Amino acid sequence: MSAEEYGKRFGEGPVLAACADGVLRMTLNQPGRKNAMTVEAWEAMFDVLRLAEFDPDVRVLVITGAGGDFCGGADISAAPVGHPLSRVQHIAKTPLLLHEFPKPVVAQVEGVAVGAGMNIALACDLVVASTTARFAQIFVKRGLSVDWGGSWLLPRLVGLQQAKRLALLGEFVLAEEALELGLATWVKSPEEIGPFVDDLAGRLAAGPPIALSQNKSLIDQGVMLSFPDALSNETRAQAVNYATADSAAARAAFATRTEPVFTGEWALG
Repeated sequence: MSAEEYGKRFGEGPVLAACADGVLRMTLNQPGRKNAMTVEAWEAMFDVLRLAEFDPDVRVLVITGAGGDFCGGADISAAPVGHPLSRVQHIAKTPLLLHEFPKPVVAQVEGVAVGAGMNIALACDLVVASTTARFAQIFVKRGLSVDWGGSWLLPRLVGLQQAKRLALLGEFVLAEEALELGLATWVKSPEEIGPFVDDLAGRLAAGPPIALSQNKSLIDQGVMLSFPDALSNETRAQAVNYATADSAAARAAFATRTEPVFTGEWALG
């Protein structure tokens, strides 16, 4: 899908998408409501992810929010339609797609990231937080339990007790504490965060796409596997890497002291 097609299809609405130089930037776009997610927004996010997951022109995904906030969670002001179980099951397909997205995903978090908005960020591979960022598992203060994968993500990121603290109290965590807990990968000032994410996304987009994809899935799966099973996964993945043009390109660049150009192309005819 060309960059122009992303712009035409997602150039307006609750979720924007624009692609350039291998980087797809998804912007949650309801700034008047701190980018709270409506049903339409969930569906638009799902559509962007589904189109981009196997698009060879997309090498990395960046998710951010408009208007100085990342995401205020689900929009609970809208009148509910249908059975609650059906509604939540419909929404739940989106975090699964994001978690299994086969390319690096970076969250650029400024302002609030609460409830499902926090878990959108945590479902990404890397989280760059502004010093303005505030995270909260705010569900309990709405009479709700965690969703959008929070029960799975939190204990793996911060440990069992801290996960319970965040879920049971629903209190806000500022950027520096988020970094200490492992909720954020980096913390940058409001002036630094944009250029930092642009540089990070550019470096990821220039990397070997097949190897990056496999590293992501190996680590995600590895936390649930035995050591022998993890080694078996690594062995199969490495065989695939050797069958791409990128492995040969890296060896040639090493020999000539140049920078390799990675394409992810299959090298066996």
